[in-house]
Amino acid sequence: MEAWIGLMSGTSMDGIDAVLVSFDDQSVNVHASETLNYPDDLRHRLLAVSQNQGTPDEVGELDTLAGALFADAASRVIKRSGISPSAIRAIGSHGQTIRHQPSGFAPFSIQIGNPAVIAERTGITTIADFRRRDMAAGGQGAPLVPAFHKAFFSSDREDRCILNLGGIANITWIPADSTEPVTGFDTGPANALMDAWCLNQTGLPYDTDGHWADEGSVNQELLKDMLSDAYFARSAPKSTGKERFNLDWVKTQVQRHPDIPAEDVQRTLLQLTVTSIIHQLPAVPAMRIYACGGGTRNPLLMRELEQAVSPASLAVTAELGLDPQWVEPVAFAWLAQQTLAGNPGNLPDVTGARGPRILGAIHHA
Repeated sequence: MEAWIGLMSGTSMDGIDAVLVSFDDQSVNVHASETLNYPDDLRHRLLAVSQNQGTPDEVGELDTLAGALFADAASRVIKRSGISPSAIRAIGSHGQTIRHQPSGFAPFSIQIGNPAVIAERTGITTIADFRRRDMAAGGQGAPLVPAFHKAFFSSDREDRCILNLGGIANITWIPADSTEPVTGFDTGPANALMDAWCLNQTGLPYDTDGHWADEGSVNQELLKDMLSDAYFARSAPKSTGKERFNLDWVKTQVQRHPDIPAEDVQRTLLQLTVTSIIHQLPAVPAMRIYACGGGTRNPLLMRELEQAVSPASLAVTAELGLDPQWVEPVAFAWLAQQTLAGNPGNLPDVTGARGPRILGAIHHA
């Protein structure tokens, strides 16, 4: 058996998801999984540098510290699996995004979590830095997981939409007709703004099960102002992150509507996630939407989405054989496999790149 490890830390910056998998045709075998939370002080430092509050020294130190944690996550999932490290072909590490600016005079995307440290500490070939080749070819560098979605979640029986509810939400549209292109893009915030507002107002890193939001009501005027952000109307290809949708963004919106209770702001942010997604879904009533990512663990968010997407139906990727929490790390294990096989890992119809490209930099063991 040839095994692969995928490491993923998303825009929520709460920790590292690690999976050890093998691939068989169009199926994924998850042999072990592990989540390693960031220590609070490291998370706070990462959040700060993602908002341009850090020196080059700070970024360099965080790159090394995050790399050590990514290596630790990989070692833990190997131990949990009971599989010999010699059976693991490579590690695919997304790294921790601290800045993503895909447009402008000099587009760039920065992921830290030094892959050389991962390779050195695990003794396993590590592939990382997946975004920059796509961006060099004129693409957004994101989202990259749609290529994996196409490979493993396609169906000739139904139109499917894979909805990732991480810090940022993104969709992958997979038509049943294989002659039609697979497309996808970031729709905007999923959990990022709710988490930021919850931390700012309550000191808690997230709103468990959406209980706090459920105490509030949607403020329609605030929601209208939030939805007027130009990103939502922009045509694909497009991608975004905390550079745009962050606590300062929320505070700017709230300042225009003084005296709104904090729980109403939280409920309105949840509705922003729902409405911005719904407005950007393909107009295909019979499609089936499969959700993944941390947002699937928020019952209020899932309930509101289910009502809003009707007559389309909403499920989770577990119905397709893959737990919603592990879709993204599995995708980066697969991207590592693609890289070593010399196969492209991007979808130009998604990212806007000039063509298919082999992604990632290889750090041999």
